[in-house]
Amino acid sequence: MRCFDATIVFASAFSMMWFVPQVDTANSDYLFLILIGCLLFPAVGELLSLYQPWRGRSLYTMLGVFTLTWIGTIVLLSVLLTLLQSVHLFSRLWMGTATLTVLAIGNITRVGLYLYLRHVRASGRNLKRILLIGHEENLALLERNVINTPHAGYVVYKRYVDDGIDTDGKRFLVKVRKLAHTSVFQRDFDEIWLGYSLAEGERVRQLMALLAGVPATVRYFPELPDIRLLNHRITQVAGLYSLELNYTPLNGPMRIVKNVEDRVLGFALFVLFLPVMLAVAIAIRWKMGSPVLFKQERHGLDGKCFKIYKFRTMSQHQSTTTKQAAHGDARITPLGAFLRRTSLDELPQLYNVLQGRMSLVGPRPHAMDHNDHYKDHIDIYMQRHRVKPGMTGWAQVNGLRGITNDVKMMRQRVELDLYYIERWSLGFDLKILAMTLTRGFVNHQP
Repeated sequence: MRCFDATIVFASAFSMMWFVPQVDTANSDYLFLILIGCLLFPAVGELLSLYQPWRGRSLYTMLGVFTLTWIGTIVLLSVLLTLLQSVHLFSRLWMGTATLTVLAIGNITRVGLYLYLRHVRASGRNLKRILLIGHEENLALLERNVINTPHAGYVVYKRYVDDGIDTDGKRFLVKVRKLAHTSVFQRDFDEIWLGYSLAEGERVRQLMALLAGVPATVRYFPELPDIRLLNHRITQVAGLYSLELNYTPLNGPMRIVKNVEDRVLGFALFVLFLPVMLAVAIAIRWKMGSPVLFKQERHGLDGKCFKIYKFRTMSQHQSTTTKQAAHGDARITPLGAFLRRTSLDELPQLYNVLQGRMSLVGPRPHAMDHNDHYKDHIDIYMQRHRVKPGMTGWAQVNGLRGITNDVKMMRQRVELDLYYIERWSLGFDLKILAMTLTRGFVNHQP
């Protein structure tokens, strides 16, 4: 795929030289810049995990990572041209058309390949065969998930059930030893999946010793029924293996990915909605007087406080009160009701995004008094603050926005927020932004 992507970059940018009148096709500067882009793109793609195996990845994720990789490449090329004071040597029209062409062709080809792979796997080809080893209930769960995700491209080949009939388990180990002996050079499976609880580490160690001679990928799926994992990962600390139970997904390279997404898309949306925000500000000043903006302290990333901005929608807004607006609330003006219903009152939060204190997508920031109340009633409540709060979120596009009357309703919202955090990806963000266009703008609550 690296050579394929480099070819797309070269062919798209080079072909645009023939369609833009101002460009001299014999100019070697253009060719040199294109070649640098061809080298940079795969390098940026490696950093952003663009070339990880497609098996099990969603289409949204693949398109999102490709888009961000190309944006990162353009940023690096722009910085290079600025440092060399060479920006003036290239046609702005050519740079714009080449950028859009690479983006379009790259994403279209990925959609085509993805759909082709789905078709191939649906017809029983390009499947990885799995040998399941473990307890019956664990294997049933693994098999059910394989069946429910056919696009991942896995199929269960055989099950070796560790039923525990023999007290010391020797009979079962002999069975696995025979399997390992016959599978060294020829086998009918591609991967081995182990389904045991964390308390059965000795059993897993025994199986790994027996299977060490089998040249197949071995995956361990520990049974964790009593532990909630918040985007977990395995690391090494002080020479010991550690399972981080509430690891925030936005560390390291992924934090950079999220920041680039917020800054690039946030700036574009800020410019796009600037005329709308100016019109709303004038309307508020004319109808309701000053101030135009409502500012209030909220909890952000890691529970740190920041000042959130909204357009004022009430006749009186005191920052010391956190009483939620309700249907028919006398404080809401007619203009304010319209702004709330259309979510236009939230637009100033684009400035919070550009500040780096909010994200375009993430758990919505609640009033601080609400946090103090619900954290004592919902044990997982503050895990929402493992990431930056967002202008829109998974809970909002699923209809949970506005008034929260009780703990049960808030718990449902928190569950959706944690679902987002556990499964975060650039593609998931883009999906939520797309859903916001149809589900997230119109608010039927005040």
